[in-house]
Order: sequence, then C-alpha cells, then structure tokens
Amino acid sequence: MQRALELAATPGVPLGPNPRVGCVLLAADGTTLAEGFHLGAGTPHAEAAALATAREAGVDVRGATAVVTLEPCNHTGRTGPCALALVEAGVSRVVFATGDRNPVAVGGAETLRAAGIEVESGLLESESRELNRVWAFAVEHQRPFVTWKFATSLDGRSAAMDGTSKWITSAAARQDTHRLRALADTVLVGTGTVLADDPQLTVRDADEVALPDQPLRAVMGLRELPARARIFDGSAGTTHLRMHDPREALAQLFARDRQHVFLEGGPTLAAAFFKAGLVDEVVAYVAPVLLGTGRNAVADLGIETIADARHLRVTDVAVLEAVGQDTCVRITMSTASTHPEGN
Repeated sequence: MQRALELAATPGVPLGPNPRVGCVLLAADGTTLAEGFHLGAGTPHAEAAALATAREAGVDVRGATAVVTLEPCNHTGRTGPCALALVEAGVSRVVFATGDRNPVAVGGAETLRAAGIEVESGLLESESRELNRVWAFAVEHQRPFVTWKFATSLDGRSAAMDGTSKWITSAAARQDTHRLRALADTVLVGTGTVLADDPQLTVRDADEVALPDQPLRAVMGLRELPARARIFDGSAGTTHLRMHDPREALAQLFARDRQHVFLEGGPTLAAAFFKAGLVDEVVAYVAPVLLGTGRNAVADLGIETIADARHLRVTDVAVLEAVGQDTCVRITMSTASTHPEGN
C-alpha cells in the first residue's frame, strides 16, 4: 500500500479534479505483477492502468491481489468501472485504503464482494485521505476547500497607515506563497484588491511544484474592473464573480469543477468568508516588523468578548529565511473546530 501511495503521488500528476490513485497487483507469493496510477481526468484509472501493464507484459493476474489507495469506482464515465475490470481480470482479493466519497462512483466494494472477491479496507487510510484531502473535502461538502492566506506584521497589520504593504514579508515568504498557490486550482480576491494593487495572481518562482495549468483567477465583487488590469493579461484564466455572497461564489466555482480556493483578498473579503464559516485552513506569514497602526489583517468578525474568540488549531510552523534577508514565520492552521454544523 505504501508503494501504491507513492505511485499515486507521482510528480506531474494533476492535483484535481480527480483523486490521485495508485494500484499494485500482487501474485500469491507477494511479488509485484504490475503497477499503475491515474494520470488525470480522461485517462485510465489506476486499476485499469495496472491491468493494461500486465496484459502488455503477458502477465496472468488471475488470482492476484489488487492493492489500491482508493475504493475501485463503480460507474462508467469517460472510463469504465474499475470494480468490473478487476472482476473480469479474475483477481481474487482487493485491498483498498479508503472508501470512495463520490456518490456517483461509490459501490465498488459491494460489486467486488458480489462477484466472490475478498475485499478489505482501511490499510493506511489516514495517509490516503491526506493525499487527497482537498478532493475528499470537496466531494463530501459539495464546495471547494478554502485556504485563506495573509501576511502580517508582528502586531497584526497587513499594511501601514498610508496603505503601503510592499513588502511586509521576505522574498522567501513570497516564493513560498507561489508554491502554495500552485497547490490550488483557484486564486480568489475581491475587486478592491484588483483596483488597488493590480495583481497578476499567477504562479511564479515555484519550479519544484508540477503545474500543468495556472490556477483560475477569480475576482469577487460588483465593481467593474478595468480591461487593462493584469488579471486579464491572458497568462491564466479569469472569471469575475459579480456577487457579495461567499457561499454563492463557492457554488459557482464548484460548478466549474474547482476544488481548492486560495483566498488572497483583503481583510473585508477574508472576514466575509470567515463569518460564513467558509474558511477551512489559514496560512499566516508573520514578519519581524512592527507598524503600530495601519490596516488589520482581517476586518470585524463580530467578536465582542474573549469567550467568543475563534480558536484555530496549529498544524504546521516553518521558519522561512532568505539569504541575507528578513526571517519570516509561516503558521498553518485548521479551522475545523470553528465550523458551524453542516460546513
């Protein structure tokens, strides 16, 4: 199963919209017969890829064990059902890490058992879920996973009194931001950010991250945007979500097969998403800088007493240091415990 997870995470495999899946076919004595992994939407699934490799090599897989990181699918889309392919191939046992959360594809385990195939699940389940955490979240919640990223001074300011904010954090932190952008399929800001800063919102300086396509640039708000704005430079797709409702914005993005939103807007947009319970992860870059006054990193959240403070769970802390430059700390936090029921 560890090898199947390694295959699923092969560099260059798209992070979505399909899950990353790996498969290893084993003989009765435990030797590997064939391997396969999913290369992205429209390509053979991991099980089909492994079976095809075995056929091309003239390897008989009857009686084999299929070890897969995700429950074999049970539906016909652009490719056929993997559960049926395994039945027809004559495997005798299937071990998968985690069940398929997609209601369209679920049911593979039942199909396999009905055909007399031994089925086991749960092996390295947490590792498999972590590999596809964004995909699993989007499928289960029917909306994109939202990562809110912001940079702040030690005293919680995102800009000085005169509005200047370039650059609070170090070059290393800015490069790290591009790395995280590359892990999302959408970068979202408000119209205010576009009008004030004219950002390009593309991934740059992230060579270590496989990037088949630039993330979609999404701008939320009712104000018109100038045609000369850099978000319309053609270097990536751009959409203008003419609304103020974060939930509707996510619904529109989900309808476009978007599963991971990297929220980079200003304090007002961040507060709107946070108050709606639609922020799932927070990435804060904290620089060794004091401003004393200026723009807060987030606008009013409606909290009047410490008892109502929004508590986050720290999941990672990293010190980012550019050679000869400032040191910056990246803190990654989960908001899972702060979500209202149903989010």
